[in-house]
Amino acid sequence: MVPVPLHTERRKIRGFNQSDEIARWLGAQVKIPVVEGLVRVRPTLSQARLKRAERLRNLRGALDLAPGFDPRGQRLLLCDDVFTTGATADACAKVLQKAGAAEVAALAVARG
Repeated sequence: MVPVPLHTERRKIRGFNQSDEIARWLGAQVKIPVVEGLVRVRPTLSQARLKRAERLRNLRGALDLAPGFDPRGQRLLLCDDVFTTGATADACAKVLQKAGAAEVAALAVARG
């Protein structure tokens, strides 16, 4: 399971990554390993008030593989707190698939 990452600046302000917290709790319940396989390489605007096209633009080039993570051939489950337009899941999945992930699915706790 791969939680959707926060940029380090936002993580400092918030004090935690809610997607990571959810993934670690769920992973422990169902015995699925959790790996921080993605990083935000640049800060992005909050997606909350953006339309789908703006969300896609906002995330373009903002995500990358975490150093040392190799998704080749793996079946991965993205974990996020809220699924609204799918832009975040789409951006994350594209990075993982480009790096060779065999399959990427998404899981969110809430729908916006």
